[in-house]
Amino acid sequence: MDLPHPVHSPPAHQNAGRSAATSPAAAAPLFAALDSGHAPASSRSGVAAQWLLVARLIRPHGRHGALVADILTDFPERFHERSRLFLVPPERVGTSVREIRLENFWFLRSRIVLKLQGIDSINDAESLRGFGVAVAAAERVPLDDGSVYVSDLVGCTVFDLNRAGAVVGEIVDVERGSSSTDLLVVHLPGARKGQSEALIPFVREYLVRIELAERRVEMRLPEGLLEINAPMTDEEKHRGGRA
Repeated sequence: MDLPHPVHSPPAHQNAGRSAATSPAAAAPLFAALDSGHAPASSRSGVAAQWLLVARLIRPHGRHGALVADILTDFPERFHERSRLFLVPPERVGTSVREIRLENFWFLRSRIVLKLQGIDSINDAESLRGFGVAVAAAERVPLDDGSVYVSDLVGCTVFDLNRAGAVVGEIVDVERGSSSTDLLVVHLPGARKGQSEALIPFVREYLVRIELAERRVEMRLPEGLLEINAPMTDEEKHRGGRA
């Protein structure tokens, strides 16, 4: 999707290389990288954690088995280094992940065209429509300090130190591209009907610490942020917005 633009974070001793900063750059966005492919948990695909999606096959391209795919990685240049990939079937198919070889690829505007070994006709390519293309999690690209993978964030619990460490909720996704910063999509336990999630800007100004081993993200959130960034209820949508 996007090429990486990591923001460096000075205290290397803090887990994931991220901490709140007191400098004028404290409000700068952090960088939530898509895994050497897209994080399965972030995409809510149910793919096991050992696979990282780098593309999703959309449709055949030409008569010889090539397929157009959406790019689901911040590191598309890494296709130059890969020959072994894995095909991840859609849930409706129900088959297991299988290894496949990459013969060739080229970029087509914002997408990529993949030629996979043994896929040599339109019919072969049609059978793979909707499949994910993955790499092994162990092969993901090491990140610079100040960056963290989406898959490492998804499933972590957010704690608000401005409310004595109260649990805010679980990170279920990271929304990218809809604003100037990445937004943590946080499930709010016990929230009123229609407002089960909130969007929290992933910025240094709010972040205190990430402890991935403990699945814990500590933040200091401004008062009212969760209410402002909560999705509108059906009633509010009917009214045409919030008062």
